[in-house]
Amino acid sequence: MSKEAIHTNRAPQPIGAYSQAVKVDQIVFISGQIPLDPITMKLVDTSIEKQVHQVFQNLSSITKASGSSLDQVVKLTVFLKELDSFSIVNEVMVEYFGPPFPARAVVGVDQLPGGAEIEIDAIAHLRS
Repeated sequence: MSKEAIHTNRAPQPIGAYSQAVKVDQIVFISGQIPLDPITMKLVDTSIEKQVHQVFQNLSSITKASGSSLDQVVKLTVFLKELDSFSIVNEVMVEYFGPPFPARAVVGVDQLPGGAEIEIDAIAHLRS
């Protein structure tokens, strides 16, 4: 098994003891992304729609840095402070993913880092 940390300046820098992503063989495990602007390292606008877009942009940057892409994402886990925002996540998600959509779980949580409304982690496959 080969294990490689993935890093890009186009996504928020880790704020703890973790990698943005880890590539193991042909699979990329992407750490949970919150809606941080990678340049300012501050949360984007408080609107859930803008936060969802920023999270998917961060995930996209990390998948690209790994040699993959959002098209190769096979699993998402979405953490939401407000499950009422689920429909907005679905609306935004179709702007970034097409069929077949990734497998997905959605979990309601009480708090997320930095006061974020959403966090998403992902698993992607490398292109063959």
